Amino acid sequence: MSIVRRLARPMLAAFFIAGGIEALRRPGKRAEQAQPLVDRAAEPLHLPNDPELIVRANGALMVGAGAMLATGRFPRLASALLAGTLLPATVVEYPFWEAETEEERRRQAVHALKNVGLLGGLLLAAVDTEGKPGLAYRAKMAGDSIGRTARQTRREARHAAKLAGKEARLKAAHASNALN
Repeated sequence: MSIVRRLARPMLAAFFIAGGIEALRRPGKRAEQAQPLVDRAAEPLHLPNDPELIVRANGALMVGAGAMLATGRFPRLASALLAGTLLPATVVEYPFWEAETEEERRRQAVHALKNVGLLGGLLLAAVDTEGKPGLAYRAKMAGDSIGRTARQTRREARHAAKLAGKEARLKAAHASNALN
């Protein structure tokens, strides 16, 4: 693993681990903010209609996935999970479009843009294959390899059939000459 990855992953994860711990310890304010979203999403997503529980579960996910990212354990999965937690959290915590004053709107917009920047970092981490071919590339190469093998097998079978035909004609000619 490169030194950049060794440093960048824990740096990116620190925000989520700290935020997750805070959500686990003090979910009150976030639960109040999340109440409208939970009310709308609980039934269609088959989730409990308990915003405090949802905030704590989100916090636990942030701590767990943040620790995975920081330690380099399943970093692509961890990044994708964190990205999934970030979008609803941003909408709930920083609704700048609802702010009453220009100053409040600016402050919340800055925080929302910070989260957009974090989301960009998480997306980069989620697609980072550390220089190794990704699953899609490996699947394509395997498919290409199967295709090449099938074509080569067909060529060899045609060649073997031609040789067998030539040998059969040669043996027939020898048998015919032996009879004459």
